Amino acid sequence: MDTTEILRRFDAELRRVPVQADPAYRVEPLPDVTRVIGPGLGVHDNFVLWSRLDAASADAAIAREAAFFASEGRSVEWKLYGHDAPADLGRRLQAAGFVPEEPETLLALDLDGPLPPPVDPEGVTIERVVDPVRFGAIDDLMAAVYGADEDWRSEGLGAGIAAAPDRLSVYLAMADGHCVSAGWIRFHPGTAFADLWGGATRPHWRGRGIYRALVAKRAAEAKQRGFRFLTVDASSESRPILERLGFRALTTTTPYVREAGA
Repeated sequence: MDTTEILRRFDAELRRVPVQADPAYRVEPLPDVTRVIGPGLGVHDNFVLWSRLDAASADAAIAREAAFFASEGRSVEWKLYGHDAPADLGRRLQAAGFVPEEPETLLALDLDGPLPPPVDPEGVTIERVVDPVRFGAIDDLMAAVYGADEDWRSEGLGAGIAAAPDRLSVYLAMADGHCVSAGWIRFHPGTAFADLWGGATRPHWRGRGIYRALVAKRAAEAKQRGFRFLTVDASSESRPILERLGFRALTTTTPYVREAGA
């Protein structure tokens, strides 16, 4: 299947009318956008995932969405994909107070083809973890890697496991009793897709194949569960690794964030 067809299915199955695992998130598919309203007011809970706009309609739609989320005191992320119209949608979002974050590349792996080979990093054990109490290790990991002390990841993963345990698997890479890397995978029943998240690794443990091991574990699970495609928003650092494992670029993706009160 060519990348154009994979991207078409991705838009239709995951962006247009996504089925949220957690009932605390409300999906509102409007004629020209799909918005998701979460339980919290922060940017991690509120999104515009899809749009079908043109030069004549874009500014009004952006203003409407900005006003909607602001009226509820919510921050919001408008996730802009490289193929979204109009071509200057990013500029229009910025003019309305949305701030772009680092762009990434949407990659996909066809699970009907060769899977990433298993990797067994020396001194490291890859564990699939189901006890939410252990998810706090991910917050500690992220703080060590990025210098930010935030617990929204473990809270969100715990809520996801509680709401729909069959739609989320969390893996920790453990060494000497510490979490040195972590990654999770979300499954979307009724679609062809599963997607990868996480993958940060403590600096002293990089270059040992841990990231590749986590990818291989999750790809094998997605294949075993019957999904056709595995997707990931890849940073510039992880993209070359993933492409060597068989992933192909579909498009770019850039989060545009508008804070409440902007």
